[in-house]
Amino acid sequence: MERTKKLAHERYPEIISYDTVDALLADEHIELVVVNTPNDTHYEYACKALEAGKHILVEKPFATNSAEAKAIFDLGRKVGRHVMVFHNRRWDSDFKLVKQVLESGVLGDLIEYHARYDRYRPERSHKIFKETKDRAGSGVLYDLGAHLLDQALSLFGRPDKTLKINKTHRPDSEVDDFSTLVLEYSNGPVVFIHANLLVAKPAPAYVLHGSKGSFQKDRTDVQENQLLAGMSPRDPGYGMEPAGKEGQLYQVGTDGAGELKYKQPLKGDYNGLFNAVYAQIHRDEPFPVTEEQVLWQMEILEQTAWNT
Repeated sequence: MERTKKLAHERYPEIISYDTVDALLADEHIELVVVNTPNDTHYEYACKALEAGKHILVEKPFATNSAEAKAIFDLGRKVGRHVMVFHNRRWDSDFKLVKQVLESGVLGDLIEYHARYDRYRPERSHKIFKETKDRAGSGVLYDLGAHLLDQALSLFGRPDKTLKINKTHRPDSEVDDFSTLVLEYSNGPVVFIHANLLVAKPAPAYVLHGSKGSFQKDRTDVQENQLLAGMSPRDPGYGMEPAGKEGQLYQVGTDGAGELKYKQPLKGDYNGLFNAVYAQIHRDEPFPVTEEQVLWQMEILEQTAWNT
């Protein structure tokens, strides 16, 4: 559905581009609707699509609060349709490598996990819904922090304690442009999630410290830029990080001596998400982003900030 500019046909000549949401939902041949609209409209359009008998894939943040999120999942069950969330960053090349290192056990018992989005964007985004104070779901935490929070919840589950800090630093900014979440696990690591729009020199996106070693990795997934440049996911080079972007693993042996190793990046592949969507709808296989994880995420995002 394109309300104003009709651009989709330039890449997909055979596409049908509807002028209104109602016209799209009235098409009985459509089984899946992707809700990729301003954050504070996700609830309205997700419910309309479900009531029209469509499965849905909703862009993050799934909703603006946990009550909306629960209501969408409940409605999905009522009408017998699948509800899925577009957390594509689980299929980023850098995060896939982080996950592989954790699962290998080379770090021993994990003590600290740091994940961050650093950008230098002193100007306000042209996407007004992200920058307007009175619009629910605005600000950097809901925009970028939601990705990192989903990744952490997929690795470690629900935390025992959480802390949220939001700050505003950019001139004329109405919303948080700096945010930190701290997640504490009584039998696991302390997780630090950072998103900052005024970082001139980004730090490593992932830093992990365990009882037997440390690992760090820059944010180097190339899929978004490749797609914006028109590359097809079928291209052999799709999702492949450039040379020299390896992760750094520092291990300490039983003799106390340390050794630095470089971990080759993995191929990023958002097709994994869409394959999971297909498997959910046509094979009834569980979608990897679970309802439980989504509700945890919304509860953490909506909690009162320690400092504003």
